[in-house]
Amino acid sequence: MSQNRHPLFMPLILLGGLIFGFGLGFSQMARPEVVLNFLQFEDFGLLFVMFGAAIVSGIAFAVMPRISDAAPLTGDRYERRLKPFDRNVLIGGGIFGVGWGLSGICPGAAYASLGVGNVTILWALAGMFVGAYLQGYWRSQTADAGAATAGAD
Repeated sequence: MSQNRHPLFMPLILLGGLIFGFGLGFSQMARPEVVLNFLQFEDFGLLFVMFGAAIVSGIAFAVMPRISDAAPLTGDRYERRLKPFDRNVLIGGGIFGVGWGLSGICPGAAYASLGVGNVTILWALAGMFVGAYLQGYWRSQTADAGAATAGAD
């Protein structure tokens, strides 16, 4: 991350998050019932929201590098960051999908759901934090074990 961040970087991130959360709440996409109806192929409103977001993001990713060499708020260069597709992606995606289906909400919308008064979503948020902690702990253990075996060679 660049150290040449614009002074408005953090306030604009907060403002963007608030606008995104308000949009999710206003469009009813922060309600687990809406998400579960989508996953059961009963309501396709969420599909239109996701396609709309994908189109806007795709246009932004295609156009912004042609307009400027660097991001205006961070100064970071625009570049593709490709990551390998491996079993961790499949396992993580499977866990994400199961959690999404069980709770009826994805991590980003969970906070918006809490903001619209869904207090029971705290259980899903707690599960997300526990899962993230366990995954970080597991990765640190495997990294430590890998470093120990590399040092023994």
